[in-house]
Amino acid sequence: MAEEISVSTVQQVIEFLGTFAFAISGIRHAAAKHFDWFGGYVCGIAVAIGGGTIRDVMLGAIPFWMTTPVYMICTAMALLVVIVFSKYMERLSNTWFVFDTLGLALFTIAGIQKSLDYSQPFWVAITMGCITGAAGGVIRDILLNNEPVIFRKEIYAMACFLGGSVYWLLAYLSMPVEITVIVSFTVTCLIRFLAVKYHLSLPVLKGIDNDDSK
Repeated sequence: MAEEISVSTVQQVIEFLGTFAFAISGIRHAAAKHFDWFGGYVCGIAVAIGGGTIRDVMLGAIPFWMTTPVYMICTAMALLVVIVFSKYMERLSNTWFVFDTLGLALFTIAGIQKSLDYSQPFWVAITMGCITGAAGGVIRDILLNNEPVIFRKEIYAMACFLGGSVYWLLAYLSMPVEITVIVSFTVTCLIRFLAVKYHLSLPVLKGIDNDDSK
């Protein structure tokens, strides 16, 4: 019973932190496009709840943000932080990237844990973790008319997959959930940070140019 309460508490904390991190990321992207406050909030809430909503629908669950207003409030807090500290954030050119990475890792873990709560096998849980972590960024990019980040050369969704695989390995070894979460979170963030810093990417598909196909 104590372990179930611990897992539930950790999951709620992760979803809250992930919502806040992703909301700031979405709002910062909207600010770069010179959206107004409402437009920034829409982008923030879209990236914060988009992936989790898709996950919950696929799991047959009530979307997590419909059970409590805390996630809407959390996004409003993120908007307030960006508005109040906008001058300071402008000095940190990589702020949006850091928050996006934190949200990616946190929501990946939240997606895995909720899928396991619904008795899904681990391969489904890892897939749901990737959807929870990456889908919100795709929705954000579509709203901002940008190329979705998962289609770019830099590693993004793959970081979710590798972090989720580490989660599975540690769970298989019966490690405490707190350690499993911390290690999986760290691995996902490190992969994302290192991939961007050292320009690591998967091999690019070789297509056929129109001129060559004639």
